[in-house]
Amino acid sequence: MPGLVRGVARTAVIAGTATAVSNRVSRRQANRWADQGAAEPAYEEAPPPPPAPAASSTDDTLAQLKELGELKAAGILTEAEFEAQKAKILAG
Repeated sequence: MPGLVRGVARTAVIAGTATAVSNRVSRRQANRWADQGAAEPAYEEAPPPPPAPAASSTDDTLAQLKELGELKAAGILTEAEFEAQKAKILAG
């Protein structure tokens, strides 16, 4: 029985140490990222999307809508900008 208790205690110490080190590394990385984020200028408005060429076919329209959706998903376009550009493409 003493060997079992020693094994359990050793495992608990190793797990506790690993958790402490992992938490310390995570905090250090978060602080570095926060410092880097503060050093970079914050953009208040997203740059306007490039003007979309007139769609000559359905394939071009679908490609433009797909690209527009990717810009919105990436956070480059707001919902209002997305809707405005989508209306231009569909009217095109």
